[in-house]
Amino acid sequence: MTRTVAFATLGCRLNQVDTQELQGRLEARGFRTVPFEERADVVVVNTCTVTARADVSDRQTIRRAVRVNPEARVVVTGCWAQTDPDAAASLAGVDLVVGNGDKDRLPDLLEQLLADADRGATRLHVGDVDAVRTLVPAPLGRRTGRSRAFLKIQDGCRHRCAFCIVPVARGRSRSHEPAVVIEQAQRLVAAGHPEIVLTGVDLGDYGADRVPRTTLAALLRELVSIRGLRWIRLSSLLPAYFTPELVEVVTGSPVIAPHFHIPLQSGSEAVLRRMRRPYNTRMYRALVTRLAAAIPALGLGTDLIAGFPGETDDDVDATVALVEALPFSYLHTFAYSARKGTEAAAFTNTVDPRVVARRGARLRALGAERNLAFRRRLLGEVMEVLVLETRDRTTGRLVGLTGNYVEVVFDGPATLMGRLATVRVVGADAGGTQGTLEPRLGRGEGS
Repeated sequence: MTRTVAFATLGCRLNQVDTQELQGRLEARGFRTVPFEERADVVVVNTCTVTARADVSDRQTIRRAVRVNPEARVVVTGCWAQTDPDAAASLAGVDLVVGNGDKDRLPDLLEQLLADADRGATRLHVGDVDAVRTLVPAPLGRRTGRSRAFLKIQDGCRHRCAFCIVPVARGRSRSHEPAVVIEQAQRLVAAGHPEIVLTGVDLGDYGADRVPRTTLAALLRELVSIRGLRWIRLSSLLPAYFTPELVEVVTGSPVIAPHFHIPLQSGSEAVLRRMRRPYNTRMYRALVTRLAAAIPALGLGTDLIAGFPGETDDDVDATVALVEALPFSYLHTFAYSARKGTEAAAFTNTVDPRVVARRGARLRALGAERNLAFRRRLLGEVMEVLVLETRDRTTGRLVGLTGNYVEVVFDGPATLMGRLATVRVVGADAGGTQGTLEPRLGRGEGS
């Protein structure tokens, strides 16, 4: 009898990729994946712990998994499982807690769990993730209904920013060997994915741990030659990783999506120093100016933290001034959340929560303003889009994602889903961006 497994994933894109890898490993062992709401023999909850709110969501999702599937074996894994395994194990109905460094062992651990008719006490398999030095390739799971494919090429982080729990949860930086990445990318394209998103915790550090050493730029030079691949999109990249070689690759190939997410966190030099960020505003400004000059239609996103300990109104003004001076197309703003085990958790000069909320609202309003202005500049443009396999929730129309990361809603046949199409941007407002279907462009035209 085929055993069934359901997944719930919280947090970042990398967690979603980790879930896909777990799915591939379990399907290779004969499991069949079912939706979370259906009856399953096993439910795997892949957790996040980047903020206190994430921890709350973890608990809520685990309790829901137990409620929906009271007979299932419930497995908790991911970042919260790694950093606070006892808390995860204390929740009623949890059978197995697996840390990030032990995820590749999940099929074997599940076999042992299912072979034991007595559920007994919760089992913990949470080792020292900082001792893990390699990434174990995972078989690709079946196509998940997404037009875009996410491919993890790196995990862990070599930086120790004062506010960030991720290095504790993910361990040291480690990379897949280039041959593994290229082979998986080829298989994803052959499976019908025109776009591949490269993911990692510290993506720009790719290859630094390999022997012989390699780089993200060298990997990209190989990937852009894959036949049938329209776009390679890069997830978050720190400014310092944009070496001359990498800038040359990302600005010189039409296969690299003209969209970058470059975390800023603050426009204040004093705050960046206290955060222990590996860059300053001068470096950041120079890089963005260079990228924008080379890519006129550049989509540029960033992360900002409101209310880091010691932050003043002048610091926020500096952030606003820098954001207004640079061509951002969107902002992700987060309220500072103290994480046990980080340097900043011991800082005493915390900011009043009401002040944090007010500053966050100011930055989010600025982000909405910049995003609308960016999308309005696209009016009249004819652009190539990848048609997503989910419709617009409000209108039921098709949704196409441009190379510079704008979702355009338009009318068209369902047969376009998962394929490339061409649209003309005809509207942009607070509710979104509207387009009309055009005859297909030749490759290399448009965005």
